[in-house]
Amino acid sequence: MNYKHIPNDLKIYKNGESDNVNVNLPIRLFVAGLHGDEWRDTSCILLNITPPKNGTLAVIPIVDNGKYVSTLDNRYYTSVGSRIVDAVESLHPDIYVELHSYAVNNLAKLTDEERINKAGVPAYIELEDGVLLGSVPPYIRLKHFPIDALCLSFEIQKNNARSKHFAVGMLDVVKKCVSRDEFVKYLEDRYPLQAKIAIENYKRFYGL
Repeated sequence: MNYKHIPNDLKIYKNGESDNVNVNLPIRLFVAGLHGDEWRDTSCILLNITPPKNGTLAVIPIVDNGKYVSTLDNRYYTSVGSRIVDAVESLHPDIYVELHSYAVNNLAKLTDEERINKAGVPAYIELEDGVLLGSVPPYIRLKHFPIDALCLSFEIQKNNARSKHFAVGMLDVVKKCVSRDEFVKYLEDRYPLQAKIAIENYKRFYGL
């Protein structure tokens, strides 16, 4: 582990207590407040998250609360999002989650089946209570993670308590997973239709 480049505001939990990184797998990294005012709906979730029962969990509750810069812009991860890259390169997480928020009037745009042609990435898939599931931007997924890593993006509906509550539950699920396959199995059992679409989108997008 290269602790020299770990962001100062990154909190690390291992096996039920806050401490140095546990050498045991898995290592999970959750980040929120990636741009603009998203932190208002997402950061409190990571600030109040409980430690995992196995492996390591690292969290960055607020990446940047300044000017909105899209994570689909490759410059994001070399500027305001560079602290995410620093954490990934230092910790080498097996599981990575970005927690975003969206205004209800943007739901159609995020879940548009043509999003792949309009924005260059697959559409988000709605799970429950306005929480959307998708993959992280190609730039960080392809450049900084191995193919067998689990990389997820959750979108929470702004000013929606039910959406936030459901997202907390989903992060608890991910926090307990020790591998990508375990999460995929959970998704297939609980949300078979969404899982089928998500897997097809992933394979088609990454040419698998």
